Amino acid sequence: MDRIKITVGDVSIRIEPRDTPTARALIEALPFDASASTWGDEVYFRTPVRVGREAEARDVVDPGEIAFWTDGDAIAICFGPTPIARAGESRLASPSNVWADATDDVRALEAVRSGARVRVEKDG
Repeated sequence: MDRIKITVGDVSIRIEPRDTPTARALIEALPFDASASTWGDEVYFRTPVRVGREAEARDVVDPGEIAFWTDGDAIAICFGPTPIARAGESRLASPSNVWADATDDVRALEAVRSGARVRVEKDG
């Protein structure tokens, strides 16, 4: 699958999609723009894609796993705890489809503030 670059404000993260229906739908929708929101140590943003929750959807992710929050049609990228996280975890608001993995350090997203411009596009 094609690699993807997500740019949020001045921060760019490259990701490797997994072979999932969500990844395929998002790749088909590229490129697109959005506005970033933050929730604890998570950056999320709406997409033009609407997909259902996959069987493997989960609400606890590892930093660097890229999720699609089906309840909000949004990409969610955790780089640490969210307001509902338990000790040592990154917990999303509800089970989400994990569809990609970051190849760059997602902790760079700490610099992002709500309202930052987002661009999602093929990398290269």
